[in-house]
Amino acid sequence: MNEILFFGSNKYPKLIKNEPETIIKKPIQFKFENENENENENENENENEKQIKQISSGRFSTIFLFKNGKAIQYLQENNSKQNPSKIEIEENIQKVTVCNQSEAILTKEGNVFAKGRYINSKNPNEFINISSLIEDKNDRIIQDIVSGRSSVYLLTSNQNAYGFGSNYYGQLSFYSKKLKKTKKPILMMKNVSKIFSGNSSKYIFLLKSNQELFVCGDNSSNQVGLRKSRRKETKIQKLTKIQNIPKGKIIDIQCGYTHSIMLIENEDENQNPKRKLYSCGNYQYNGLGQYGNTYEFTEIKSFLFENDDIILDFSVGYNHTLILTSKGKLISFGENLFGQLGTGNTKNQSIPIQIELPKLRFNENISNYHIYYFIIERKEKQYKFPKLILITRSELYRGMFLSVTEDKSNKVTDYSELSNKSFQIFEYWIYSNQIKDEIEITQEIIDEIKIGIDYFQLNQTNPNLFDLLIKKFNNQNQNQNQNQNQIQNQNQNQNQIQNQNQNQNQNQNQNQNQNQNQNQNQNQNQIQIQNQIQNQIQIETKEKRRNKCLIF
Repeated sequence: MNEILFFGSNKYPKLIKNEPETIIKKPIQFKFENENENENENENENENEKQIKQISSGRFSTIFLFKNGKAIQYLQENNSKQNPSKIEIEENIQKVTVCNQSEAILTKEGNVFAKGRYINSKNPNEFINISSLIEDKNDRIIQDIVSGRSSVYLLTSNQNAYGFGSNYYGQLSFYSKKLKKTKKPILMMKNVSKIFSGNSSKYIFLLKSNQELFVCGDNSSNQVGLRKSRRKETKIQKLTKIQNIPKGKIIDIQCGYTHSIMLIENEDENQNPKRKLYSCGNYQYNGLGQYGNTYEFTEIKSFLFENDDIILDFSVGYNHTLILTSKGKLISFGENLFGQLGTGNTKNQSIPIQIELPKLRFNENISNYHIYYFIIERKEKQYKFPKLILITRSELYRGMFLSVTEDKSNKVTDYSELSNKSFQIFEYWIYSNQIKDEIEITQEIIDEIKIGIDYFQLNQTNPNLFDLLIKKFNNQNQNQNQNQNQIQNQNQNQNQIQNQNQNQNQNQNQNQNQNQNQNQNQNQNQIQIQNQIQNQIQIETKEKRRNKCLIF
């Protein structure tokens, strides 16, 4: 049994069937039952495996993904004979994403299946294996999927970003009148750590591991953070770097139709995380959380964001935004035509406002978790993992901490299976989702991390730490081999240079000897010429004397 908090449109599809109203203006809590569930098929599964893992909703459909790797889909009633319908994918489903004209599914094996009008116009309701269409066969293991309005983006295990679907605004990293759509994934950029978009957006952000941020696609409302100066810049036709990014680490960016919201994290003087929201785009639909158009990412300021209250998560819709804080507050702003702000009316809201919630079980547990740590003690040294980070990084940790009401103190565990180096890797990865470049990975470290992953219950996190370690280990070995080859090549080049120098010296010596011989020959020739001249002079002198004698 799953309990869901619901507000907004209840028409396409009608999720709360017993509710006569088509617009739910205030949050209501109801029990969700999987009507498509086969009791005989799932009798061996425990209740936890039947819990909802993810909900992805678009304009015409909503997909529920359960922890057992199965999913069901609700379609707009006019388009569906059966609601809900089971998604028939043989592989274990890890993530689902719904956009305006298509749906995509990521499986545990790293495959992506997609369907929709832009993917298979002849049979738009049939899932096809999109990842198998990637040209590079060694780059077909998909790590994450993100949807745009009519496009889907893939992040591979090699940290390469691909896109397919609509390309009308150049959102696939280039603009072409001949290629308005494609079902074949197109390589957009290499060395990408995260992809950001939204199922209402016609543009995309790509974040590299060095925190450089690139964007392409629609910019008609200045929603990408690049102030437009000419009309042609309303379409960013190739990936362009954004220069003016707020200081700090980019946690998330979510994109609406005419606005974008960015979450930035910094640390205070006590190294506690501090998070702020920034927005840019068109103010017409009140989606910015502040007054007036913003052409660059500008901080959303509100008394609702207290110093000791941390933004855990946020979600951006067509022209509205919802925010969840560590104290259990749910905050909203933006367009409210269908009651999607949960304020009890359908008036647009320009600045953040807190939603009145029914009593929820997690309210009490979630409060103050940003000041508590999950501490591991190792040989008189403590490694501190803020529970806030663990809650936002891992669904498993979220369930572990939020389900135990008594756990409101620092938990210290003496765990001796890991070395200090392995703990440093875990500590940095939990904070940054990355592995430090300067850390050298050995087989012993890999074996330890494998044990630690089971201990920390991080098997299902995305990206998986073990996969990142294996990749870094292989790259490290490749670099070592390349370095050895470079050294060998350098030695060969040095030997060749030495041989060339020796040959040049020998040639120079030979040339010097030849020059000396030539000089000697020249000297001898000059002496012979001089002797000849002297002899000639003597002969002429004798002739003259003889002639004088004859005259007398």
